Amino acid sequence: MLLEQVILYTIILAFLITVFLSPLFIPFLKRLKFGQSIREEGPKSHQKKSGTPTMGGIMILLSIIVTTIFMTNQFSNMTVETYLLLLVTIGFGILGFLDDFIKVVMKRNLGLTSKQKLFGQIIIAAVFYFIFHSYGMPTTITIPVVNYSIELGWLYVLFIIFWLVGFSNAVNLTDGLDGLLSGTAAIAFGAYAVLAWYQDQFDIAIFGVAVVGAVLGFLVFNAHPAKVFMGDTGSLALGGAIATMSILTNLELLLVIIGGIFVIETLSVIIQVVSFKTTGKRVFRMSPLHHHYELSGWSEWRVVVTFWTVGLLFAALGIYIEVWL
Repeated sequence: MLLEQVILYTIILAFLITVFLSPLFIPFLKRLKFGQSIREEGPKSHQKKSGTPTMGGIMILLSIIVTTIFMTNQFSNMTVETYLLLLVTIGFGILGFLDDFIKVVMKRNLGLTSKQKLFGQIIIAAVFYFIFHSYGMPTTITIPVVNYSIELGWLYVLFIIFWLVGFSNAVNLTDGLDGLLSGTAAIAFGAYAVLAWYQDQFDIAIFGVAVVGAVLGFLVFNAHPAKVFMGDTGSLALGGAIATMSILTNLELLLVIIGGIFVIETLSVIIQVVSFKTTGKRVFRMSPLHHHYELSGWSEWRVVVTFWTVGLLFAALGIYIEVWL
C-alpha cells in the first residue's frame, strides 16, 4: 500500500470507528447517568447542558488505539515511537477517566484532587522519559526560526514532565464549549502529522492522522448542540498525546505556536488568577477565555468557529516556520 493511501485510510477508519461507536456508547453513558455537572458560576446558557453524557473520550481513545495499531501494522512494524505515543495517550486517558468517574459517579464536581492528578501525570511522564532515554533519543530542544539547539541532558526529564503536565492541562482547559476542543485538536494533530510526514517519521504521522479522524468522528456528535462531551478522559489524553508528538518529532517549542489556542486559553486563566489575587480586579469577565466572549454576548457557535479559525492560522504558521523558513 502506498503511504498516501495509508494516511487516507487511517483517517477514514478512525472517523468511522468513532461514528459507529458513538450511537452505541451515548445511550449507555446516559443509562449509567454519566451526565456532566455544570459549574454554577458559569454562563447561564450552560446550565441546560447538565446531564449531557460525558466520558465520550472513551470512544476517541478506542478509535485511536485500534486504528493506530491496525494501520501501523499494515504499513510497517510497531516502533518505539508508536508505543510511546500510545503509552502516554492511554495513561493520561486512564487518569482522566478516574477524574470523570469520581465527578460523575461519586457526584464530586471537581473529581481527583489536583495533587492526585499531578502525581499521576508525573509518573507517566517519568516512565515515558525512562523508555525515551533508554533508546538514546535526543535530549535537545530546538528553537524554531533561528534553528538554535540547546542540549538539556538529564534536565530533559524535567522538561518532559513540564511539557506533558502543562499541555494536558492546557488542552483540558480548552474543552469548555461544544466542539471547541474536537475542532482545535483535529487542526493541531493534523499539523504535527504533516510535520512528522515531512521528516519521514511515518509511524508518528499515522498516529497523528488517527487522532484527527477520531476527533472529527466525535465532532459529529459533539458539535453544538452537543449530544456527548469527551470529559477529562478525552481532553487529558489528547493533551498528553500532542505534547508527546511534539517531543518525538523534536519540534517541542513549535507546539507553543501550533497549539496556540491551548496556550492562550491557559494564559487567560493564569492572568485572571494572578490579577484577582494581587489587585482584586478581574481582567476577563470569566476565564478560560472562551467564556469571556460568551459573556460578552457572542453565541457559543460563533466563539467556537472563531477559535477554530485562529487555531488553523496558528497551525499554518507553525508548518510554514518549520517547512519553509
